[in-house]
Amino acid sequence: MRPDELQTILTQTIDDYRLSRSERKALTSRLEDAELDESDQALCHNIAFRLARETIDPVNSSSVLEWLEDVSKVLRRSAAPPAAATNVEACFTPGDDCWQRIASLLKSARQAIDICVFTITDDRVASQILDAHRRGVAVRVISDNDKAHDLGSDTERMAAAGVPVKVDAKPNHMHHKFAIFDRTRLLTGSYNWTRSASERNEENFLITDDKRLVRSFETEFNRLWDTFGEF
Repeated sequence: MRPDELQTILTQTIDDYRLSRSERKALTSRLEDAELDESDQALCHNIAFRLARETIDPVNSSSVLEWLEDVSKVLRRSAAPPAAATNVEACFTPGDDCWQRIASLLKSARQAIDICVFTITDDRVASQILDAHRRGVAVRVISDNDKAHDLGSDTERMAAAGVPVKVDAKPNHMHHKFAIFDRTRLLTGSYNWTRSASERNEENFLITDDKRLVRSFETEFNRLWDTFGEF
């Protein structure tokens, strides 16, 4: 919820110096949907107190303070619970850690896998993508249009197997390297899904279940998916 939206809602409720049952219910619902963090909560309280200061006078002071107390209670109840500890791990190459960790994530996925990688040429990883697709996981792949046609690229093989694949159609590169597993875990870093990245390059990626990061990358994936064309 944007600050101006909250201010509009609270301004409407303060007109009669009371928070009615229907107004309390509507405000609670909007705040819960917004999933406010501590800084958002503080901003909401500041808006409520500012409105109270602008409205209060010797005649209505008691009513305005009761309104402010009711609003504060709603804000406290709607506060998001403390965030669970975020799990983060890092992988580095050269070595087998990176491709094996990607393979394990692909194997463990049960619902959805969204892959947005510049190039995929490591058959060990591509085989796990195809296995996930065959067992009913909703797999989507975004890759760079130029790299998709490179010798050794697995993009064409995945598309031929029925995996939905999209590529950019621009002179510049789609250079992302990230993937989202079951909409709960994000993998992102410099690592291309290639043998050279595994065996020779100095590469890295992180895996995290941070909800905000997962949601942010999922939004970007969907934006690219809606923008790019079929392979």
